[in-house]
Amino acid sequence: MSALLAALRVARRDALRARGRSALIMVMIGLPVLVFTAMLTIVANVTVDSREGLTADLGAAEARVIPSSLCGPVTQDLDGSSLGHDPEASCPPPSWTAAKVAAHLPPGTRLLPVTSGGVGVVIDGEFTRFEATEVDLRDPLSAPSRPLREGRLPETAGEVVVTPAVGVRAGGTVNVTWQQSPMRVVGVVEYPYKHAVSEITGLPGTLLRPGTDRTTSWLADTPGPVLWSDARRLNQVSLTVRSRAVIENPPDIDEPDRSPVNTPVAVGVAVVMVVLETVLLAGPAFVVGLRRRRRELAVLAAQGASPRHLRGIVLADGLVLGGAASLVSAVLGVGLGLAGAPLGGQVAGSLGPVEVPWAQVAGVAVLGLLSAVIAALVPAVQAARQETATVLAGRAPHRNARAGRPVIGLLLVLAGLAALVAALQAVEWVLAAAILVLLGLVALMPLLVRLTGRLAVRLPLPGRLAVRDAARHGTRTASAAAAVMAATAMTIAAGIGLNSDYMDNLDDYHPSMPEGTLVISGRNVDESAWNELKAAAVARLPGVDLVAAGQLRTATGARIGLSVRTDKAVFMGETLPIGDQRLLRLLQGRDDQVAAAALAEGKAVVFEPELVRDGHIVVSTWTIGERTDEPAELRLPAVVAAPVDPRQIGVVLPPIAVEKDGRKVVERQLYAALPSVDANSLARELMAVNERAEVRAEKGFRQEIAVMLWILLGGALVLVVGGTLVATALATADMRPDLDTLSAVGARSRTRRLVVAGQAAYVAGLGAVVGLVAGAVIGVALAWPLTAGTRDGSGAMVAVPWPFVLVVVLGLPVLAALVAGAFARTRPHLARRLT
Repeated sequence: MSALLAALRVARRDALRARGRSALIMVMIGLPVLVFTAMLTIVANVTVDSREGLTADLGAAEARVIPSSLCGPVTQDLDGSSLGHDPEASCPPPSWTAAKVAAHLPPGTRLLPVTSGGVGVVIDGEFTRFEATEVDLRDPLSAPSRPLREGRLPETAGEVVVTPAVGVRAGGTVNVTWQQSPMRVVGVVEYPYKHAVSEITGLPGTLLRPGTDRTTSWLADTPGPVLWSDARRLNQVSLTVRSRAVIENPPDIDEPDRSPVNTPVAVGVAVVMVVLETVLLAGPAFVVGLRRRRRELAVLAAQGASPRHLRGIVLADGLVLGGAASLVSAVLGVGLGLAGAPLGGQVAGSLGPVEVPWAQVAGVAVLGLLSAVIAALVPAVQAARQETATVLAGRAPHRNARAGRPVIGLLLVLAGLAALVAALQAVEWVLAAAILVLLGLVALMPLLVRLTGRLAVRLPLPGRLAVRDAARHGTRTASAAAAVMAATAMTIAAGIGLNSDYMDNLDDYHPSMPEGTLVISGRNVDESAWNELKAAAVARLPGVDLVAAGQLRTATGARIGLSVRTDKAVFMGETLPIGDQRLLRLLQGRDDQVAAAALAEGKAVVFEPELVRDGHIVVSTWTIGERTDEPAELRLPAVVAAPVDPRQIGVVLPPIAVEKDGRKVVERQLYAALPSVDANSLARELMAVNERAEVRAEKGFRQEIAVMLWILLGGALVLVVGGTLVATALATADMRPDLDTLSAVGARSRTRRLVVAGQAAYVAGLGAVVGLVAGAVIGVALAWPLTAGTRDGSGAMVAVPWPFVLVVVLGLPVLAALVAGAFARTRPHLARRLT
């Protein structure tokens, strides 16, 4: 029998004999494997790749030809997505027709047009917008792209089919806002693998309003497959191609890599953190297991087993338990992922064919096995060094107090700090550098346990016993404290990074109108449509003072865009308010006679002093929809006024100042002070009147950070408290003779509980304090790439969420101690002692 086989048999028998400890180790190793395997399986099933999406995109065609909105040569990837164009090209984009496209395709090619865009629809009195496609689904080229599930396909202009997500059955009707009569739903079709797509499909020219934004492409039935060389040729005339032959059999080309190098770095950091936490949590269990089977190993050594054999037996524990845990967890994870895929599909909106990413699952399982072997490495070395005679005599083995690898740890910490300084440009590289710091602190943790263990003399009896026992079993304690340290450090670092980003965004937020202001716009509507929309707004907001604002147009009625650039924001389009003193009063939030008089004189009122130079501001103008090389500029007299909100910036333009050179101001906006209005509901009501209506409400700065901090706190709770309780449970089992001795000399059960609670408080407290220092350093480095690039050269913002930090550093260790003490076993186990 080989040594390896014998070691595996011994490990299997020991695992079955100590089922509780084995189950504990398997749970700690297998839980990450289970979670990652389930996540990978769900992602693989809800992701619809290019090959799976071919039917929906191409139907039965060989290719789909898509014209670019730009001119000149374009580049594309193998999937047919446009990657760019010639930046030197300044020609207008070509106007493509089926005949022009066919001229660039092989003779005998048949083209079927497909036009896509958005359309406003009213269903049961509720307005919404859906994707609309105009294509003849009766054609064999397009029929497979939308399989019929119910009813029939459209045959006339007033008929449409819908996907199930629209919520209308065959026989119902939908009201397209720009049409006078409703359209009849004659069938329900399926969008392959994407059940959440809400789409209405009708015959060409029946759904999309003329003049609106829409895209026309062509399904191509070519005599032969469209190859990559054909696609590159069509790219030269600003056409992109999604080819069946290219996607199903991709050529071997140097396709541009759109995934940044930061992505694999982030994956590597996640892998290292998972392995590190697993090793640090499972390591103490292997150490305790070694103590319980020390006599068995000594007997083997007395019978001729070498230190190498003893190491192999303990490593075999890692192989057996890690292999079993990884295998069982991988199988359960795949099953859980397949069961949860439909739910994930509802969230993601897509669900592809059933598949299992076996390569990734195998990689995760191997990762779990590797973590188990690494966790068993230190106990394996200890097993090889134990004194056989001492163990067989029943005496406690002599242990040399080791301080870990302080020199290596210090070097790793210094290298990590240097790497943090060099990695301030990207979050992923900061996290990668943080791994070096954490590994260095792991190596330093045994030394920290020794140094802090000397403080036990100053503690009351229960704390003194707990800390001395923890220091005496330094390997077990250092491993558990290091696990708490790593979890605390990354939690605090993430909290500082998130809070710094939040405060930076808050500092950079500058509204253009007071909080609670509502704006109703009709940008591209004529006079009659605006009057109808305005009447609808007045009817839906009775008694509300609606202040009119203007839109600048040319003499021919074309819209004119406006922009003013500041160091804090860029105001563009028709959002620059043009109005009178009523509008100024609303935007200022008070009566300002000086500013109102200046506005009446034709001067712009500015809320940002930096905009004014020599008593004037410069407003850039351009005609929307027309191609111009350089925008025109208006130099207007201006005064600076104070708004109600010191953070508010913006400009109010008087009509008389911009109505020059044939330009005119037309009313197309309504302002109102309505802090409690439901803007979404109002928008739906007004868009039912005119789909081009827009409603915007200034609600102040809105960014959720509390949810993210609660998620971080939950993760820290599991790792810190859970890891501490596991380590304390192992320590309690290990120090049971000492606890029984306490009971034998008259100690109360409360004393036993205090000792156990002190053990948990020491492990969690030491890890939390060291983690606080590491997390603060990493958090500052993490805040730099998140905030430095947004502060106009003013440096990074570091904002520490102190309540969150205090809960993590103080609250979680106290909670761990309370839970450990509450569930400690107080009944003594009387053992027969040798005298």
